[in-house]
Amino acid sequence: MSTTDHTTKPATDTAQPHDRQQQELVVVPHTHWDREWYLPFQQFRLQLIGLLDEVVQRMEDDPRQRFTLDGQAVAVDDYLEVRPEQRERLTALVEEGRLAVGPWQILLDEFLCSGENIVRNLELGLARSRDMGEAMEVGYLPDMFGHAAQVPQILHQFGIRHACVWRGVPVAVDSHAFSWQSPDGTAVRTEYLAAGGYGSAAGLFDDPERVAERAAAIAAKLRPWRPDGSPMLAMYGSDHTAPAADLCDLLQAHNAEQGEDGVTLRLATLAEYFATQPVTTEGLGTVAGELRSHALANILPGVFSVRAPVKQAMARAERAVERYAEPLSALFYEGDAARFLAMAWHRLIEVSCHDSVTGCGCDETAQQVAARIAEAEQLGLAVRDMTGRALAARVPHTGHLLLNPAPKPRTTFVELDVPGTGPVHLADAAGRSYPAQELSAAPTLLADDTFPYERLSTVLARVHGIELYGQEITSWSVDAEAGVLRFTVALRSELAFDVAEVKAALAEAPHDGDWRVVIEAEPRRTVAALVETPALGHTAVRPEPGGTPLPEHTVTATDNTLANGLLTVAIADDGTLALTGEYGTTLSGAARIVDGGDLGDTYNYAPPAHDTVVDTPSSTAVRRVADGPLVSAYEIVRGYAWPAAGDFAGDARTGATEPTTVTTRVELRAGERFVRLRVAFDNRSDDHRVRLHVPLPRQADVSYGEGQFAVVERGLTAEAGFGEEALPTFPASAFVAAGGVAALLEHATEYELVDEGRELALTLLRPTGQISRNRHAHRDEPAGPQIPTPQAQCRGLRTVDLALLPYAEEWHASGVLEAAEEFRHPVATLPGTAPARTPLPAAEEGLRVEGDGVVLSSVRERAGALEVRVVAQTPRATTVRLARAGTTAARRVDLTGTTTGELPVRDGRFDAELRAWEIATFRLTAER
Repeated sequence: MSTTDHTTKPATDTAQPHDRQQQELVVVPHTHWDREWYLPFQQFRLQLIGLLDEVVQRMEDDPRQRFTLDGQAVAVDDYLEVRPEQRERLTALVEEGRLAVGPWQILLDEFLCSGENIVRNLELGLARSRDMGEAMEVGYLPDMFGHAAQVPQILHQFGIRHACVWRGVPVAVDSHAFSWQSPDGTAVRTEYLAAGGYGSAAGLFDDPERVAERAAAIAAKLRPWRPDGSPMLAMYGSDHTAPAADLCDLLQAHNAEQGEDGVTLRLATLAEYFATQPVTTEGLGTVAGELRSHALANILPGVFSVRAPVKQAMARAERAVERYAEPLSALFYEGDAARFLAMAWHRLIEVSCHDSVTGCGCDETAQQVAARIAEAEQLGLAVRDMTGRALAARVPHTGHLLLNPAPKPRTTFVELDVPGTGPVHLADAAGRSYPAQELSAAPTLLADDTFPYERLSTVLARVHGIELYGQEITSWSVDAEAGVLRFTVALRSELAFDVAEVKAALAEAPHDGDWRVVIEAEPRRTVAALVETPALGHTAVRPEPGGTPLPEHTVTATDNTLANGLLTVAIADDGTLALTGEYGTTLSGAARIVDGGDLGDTYNYAPPAHDTVVDTPSSTAVRRVADGPLVSAYEIVRGYAWPAAGDFAGDARTGATEPTTVTTRVELRAGERFVRLRVAFDNRSDDHRVRLHVPLPRQADVSYGEGQFAVVERGLTAEAGFGEEALPTFPASAFVAAGGVAALLEHATEYELVDEGRELALTLLRPTGQISRNRHAHRDEPAGPQIPTPQAQCRGLRTVDLALLPYAEEWHASGVLEAAEEFRHPVATLPGTAPARTPLPAAEEGLRVEGDGVVLSSVRERAGALEVRVVAQTPRATTVRLARAGTTAARRVDLTGTTTGELPVRDGRFDAELRAWEIATFRLTAER
């Protein structure tokens, strides 16, 4: 996706060319290939086939030709899937160094996928590119909408010492190269694509008669960024374009006519250009952390809030694969899940593309992205359940298997479907008892119908083996005198059932009159309990009759107030919340819903000049829906009249309104320091933005947003200077913290500190109807084609889960990371499948990870070892301890798998020191 760059020359530069070297343009022919965008994938792929057919033929015909395939190996994969016979031809060009491929598998959006996804993207892209002959070892990131803080560290650990970026570079950069530094201090030399981004020389050869003129104009724009007088990088290409057919002849003819003061041209791949650049960052200006400045190019921040359901689905799928399927199968599955996991990762990587998960494409693209995300999640859940079923086969069918994805032991909340009535508790193999709270009861009468006798055979046809109505028959009876056929069913049965016996009993009954057929289920209910679970491991529990003593910090619900001794949540008359934390931190007015207009597009928000903001409900009702002692909850039902759509002619919102009911479930659990919220509404309006506001306990001038292996500090403003309104809206993945409150998040969410840092605003939904608008109040020029996106209006039910955590100290000293882990990674449960008399198996720990601020990213089998990746998400150095039964050797590796140090192991445990914000990977081996 391309926009014009109006970057002016750096104010501090006065250098002018005086020799031939200063006048050389290194021309890099390339294409920027949006895999899917305003057209769906297959339509763009058809264009890709034609382009590469032409490029390959030209390169074979003319050894002077060079071509860079956009830094993403997926373009080669997409091409070879259709043209497999071209593989040898492509490989030959790569091996000759004339065709540059990789290093990425796909050009991602760095803020809308997990940090682990970024790692796997680069890992896969490098492998695929090297399989073709050679990978371009340059962190080429030409069109991302800003850049994540930890990218330099990721590149460096893959052995890549150069990055190349366009968007997000701050105005402080006044040279073509700068040192880009991650929070841990790792830096890479970074090339800024000045004066036009990846299309700085796009029109150079369009008119053969004007090559010299255009070369001089390009050099004049690039020269101020080269105070050292070195050759200037000129990116010759644009979106979905091929170089001129006679490129080499035009270049050669142009050079032949240049005098000493002219601009000469040299053809190269991007890899060849960087091979001439120094690796060191010494002497370069340093830019630390994420690149999200609007100063030199648009970063189009509205992509973080558009098509919110896609972002939700992406986060669910990543968690299903990263934190459930892959670790649990590596630790406990005795079969081979590698192929299933590879398919899941391929889909997750594909949809991370900067025009895919962002939602800034056509509706057809969004549909395909959603389908791939769903497949990734389904694959992840399938592998999780495949692993779990093998373990559940050792658990009696009266019990449940619990899988803990957290790498530490925890007493955590579970909801289970259990039989029976009356008081109940859960028991485990160690003899521990856990009190249970009944949440709901299932109906027991499934059918009570009347049939003539001659139709009873039709009724019996519904019985399949022992199954009836999705359950299993536990008993049956025929009352010939009363004319009643009765079945009792349950989820599992050990009855030796044969339908022929029922038919025989009916054959002996009177054949006239009507018969009642009654199907009853055993009593079942959903209960909640707090259960001890081992670190990244499994345990099993089963229900036992009778109660048991309650744990500490049970929760009550009285007078519209929830309390558990750690947190008190009071519901005000307008439906907002007042929170008082364990250490007295207080906030009021939280969870206020604010709806305003948006006449923007998928790239940028744009409020109407004459906006109608709705922030006060017309009605409020509160009802208690759960009443302790382990979980209590209220539902707050607020009514609003939201304008139906945007009024683009009047720069306003329509007078017509849609009645909208917003239901907020406010839930507090025993032992938790945060309150869980579920906000749900049926969106019937177009062209608007819905936000949830949280007044802060104390005014803040900075926020802390988690994502991609970092927690980034951001201010109240964003650096402006280019062609879009520099809104201080930012993305966060697991949480955002500011002023004494943290919002725990289920998916990448847009947020903003408003009212001079007195309130946090979280975007719940931003419906819009165009990919890009030609006329946009917050952007000078289009960001793409003006194509309608009716599905991006997100009509229908919208449900968002989040939680609010008041804290007293700094975020990193207040348990925010631990709370986010608990909120985002619940225990998975599966019913047991063994006979009822089977004893409960003992709990088993898979892997324990301990350390202040240490977060688990990945556990997998690799190279004959268990590979574990963690991140020190803390501003202070820390120590991590890993423990895995049977481990006899451990070593640190970088992201390529190269050993960087051996670690002493004792009793299956080892310690390692981590820098603040360090990404650390370990490989553990055990005795065979």
